[in-house]
Amino acid sequence: MTTFPYACPREFVTCVDVACLELNYLHNTMNFYFEGAKVLDRLDAKQGSIKGVIATLPEKDRKRTAALVIETLKYKSVLNDVLDASKLLKEEKKITSRNLALVLLHDLLLAKGIQASEGPVKQAILRHKTRLHSEFTRIKIKKGVKSVTELAATGDERAAKIPRYVRINTSCWSTEEAVETFIARGYSLDGPFAHSKGFARDEHIPDLLLFSPDIQLSDDPLYTAGKLILQDKASCFPAYILSPPDDDNGVVIDATAAPGNKTSHLSALMQNKGTLYAFERDKRRFATLQMMLAKARCKNVQPVNADFLTVSPDDPKYNSVTHILLDPSCSGSGIVNRLDHLLESESESMDDRETRLNKLADFQLMMIKHAMKFPSVKRIVYSTCSIHAAENEHVVRDALQSEECLSGRFDLASPGDVLPAWKRRGIPEEMNNPADAASLVRCSPGEDATNGFFVSLFVRQISTAEAENKKRKGAPCANGDEETPSEDTAIRRRNKKKKRKKPQALTVSS
Repeated sequence: MTTFPYACPREFVTCVDVACLELNYLHNTMNFYFEGAKVLDRLDAKQGSIKGVIATLPEKDRKRTAALVIETLKYKSVLNDVLDASKLLKEEKKITSRNLALVLLHDLLLAKGIQASEGPVKQAILRHKTRLHSEFTRIKIKKGVKSVTELAATGDERAAKIPRYVRINTSCWSTEEAVETFIARGYSLDGPFAHSKGFARDEHIPDLLLFSPDIQLSDDPLYTAGKLILQDKASCFPAYILSPPDDDNGVVIDATAAPGNKTSHLSALMQNKGTLYAFERDKRRFATLQMMLAKARCKNVQPVNADFLTVSPDDPKYNSVTHILLDPSCSGSGIVNRLDHLLESESESMDDRETRLNKLADFQLMMIKHAMKFPSVKRIVYSTCSIHAAENEHVVRDALQSEECLSGRFDLASPGDVLPAWKRRGIPEEMNNPADAASLVRCSPGEDATNGFFVSLFVRQISTAEAENKKRKGAPCANGDEETPSEDTAIRRRNKKKKRKKPQALTVSS
């Protein structure tokens, strides 16, 4: 009889009850394989990073499914070879999903066997058990490996150069308290690479700590209590650069909020004051967002299960929004963390990549133009975790030429207002005005000790007449800086738009 991981008091459970529980467990276990296959399907469709897709799973199943998915990806190349050599998918019509076959094959060959009931899918695999093991052995001999672990995909070397970044959730406690707590645990401020218990405070982002890349904090009580947020340094840039208001009247939008790291960062910067609308259109990701915000104790956030693009800027509920953070779907090409190198072996033609990037860029531009329609918005951050100019500089330069930008009097913030201590900037030759690149922030994986990232900040300028009027009244300018006439800027932008040449072929930055 199969054992299952929960106890049943015998005095309350009949033999029939035990049998039913066992069948339910085995049925749920097969569902577990189906869920793992669905995650692989989503990754094949490039619907997010491994971490991002797994974060949408129900919490009770997340760790187990994540382990299956990650281990299957590690050995995906050899498992595919076994699958093709055995001709399993051609002979077994009941297995219609290649990814389902892969997760089942993983457990058959690399784990303790398929943990599921004797249904038709499992039997379809077991009918070929001898041949599958034979093909697996043949591949090991051909590759000359001494152990199975040698068949696993190797990690991205750049990931080893990235510290484990931990943002202190100041909605719960202070960074000083966090530092004292880690020191009391035996850690020392010697730097993240000095030794296993070395750490440091970040020089650019307040409330961010750096630890050894090998440290594991996902089960730490401080993390489970919401006091620590595991978030890459570059991912902290958007909220910090947006610089949301920290007063009771502030109104901010996070347009694509799930899983919630940037949202919780915004909430902390706002000191849990004002109102932060967090939009997420996907129901599963929205559930993850709600869980994350509750864990991080974000009291000023109003989660909205809706597409930001469907929201009317004239809605009285949102017409006082002054700050908007846009971090829309992107290629994720800048991510080099400890997991996503497993996806890099997937081949993609140049034409397919260009088509995919152009579709993403169209959507990203649409998001920026929609944000510019909000009547009271002063600052808009647009960011991606991409290294491609098509999603970064090209989207920004097109946004600057848009009617929404010109009529709304938006321009890029000056370099001094966009993380001035950060040296790496945009690519001048990818901008219509090369000088604009200095206002853009780029992070290069392997060189900046972060994942690849891109951040831009649009600010609404005010006209000369408005500036003079506010000056007479003693009021600050709309963009929060010194009075900045924008009529000349708008004219320059319009002239550039008239003279603009046809877009060049897709350029990929490295």
